[in-house]
Amino acid sequence: MILYIKNMVSQRCKLRVQEELAILGLGYNRIDLGVVQLLKKVTTSQRKCLKENLSSSGLELMEDKRSILIERIKNVIIELVHYTDDLPRTNYSDYISNKIGYDYTYLSNLFSEAKGIDIQHFIINHKIERVKELLQYKELNLTEISHKLHYSSVSHLSNQFKKVTGYSPSTYMHQSQKRWNNLENM
Repeated sequence: MILYIKNMVSQRCKLRVQEELAILGLGYNRIDLGVVQLLKKVTTSQRKCLKENLSSSGLELMEDKRSILIERIKNVIIELVHYTDDLPRTNYSDYISNKIGYDYTYLSNLFSEAKGIDIQHFIINHKIERVKELLQYKELNLTEISHKLHYSSVSHLSNQFKKVTGYSPSTYMHQSQKRWNNLENM
């Protein structure tokens, strides 16, 4: 049996779901972002209890097929941008379509209608969030980040970063460093 869970976007979320499954004595094969593959069917009371317990952590057990599909799209993108070291060389549209098993145009229309943003902009926003993370870790320079996230050039990354954040990457880093210094001096 497969359960779909909304807002399950990190390792901490996975651990929270594992804890709840253990409390209810529910075994599982796999836990991925937004998806749990259980060993057996859950009872109505187990489902209700799981739903309530997950809700206290901001997680939501989903049952509506449309919502499940939208959440799957989000999770594929989040997993790809934030947790995959090597982004695919194929188009994102092909990757998402192959991963979910639906025509990309259908997925795109469904996602845009439900979220008020198209898939491409959702990807861009997450890539910029990933750039922010990598800049703050200071392990990679902008050229390396650009290469890692498959931007065509550093200037393309910088232009996209400025469009989304309002800052150039260097200004963002300077502002970020000032905030950290101010916090340390409190």
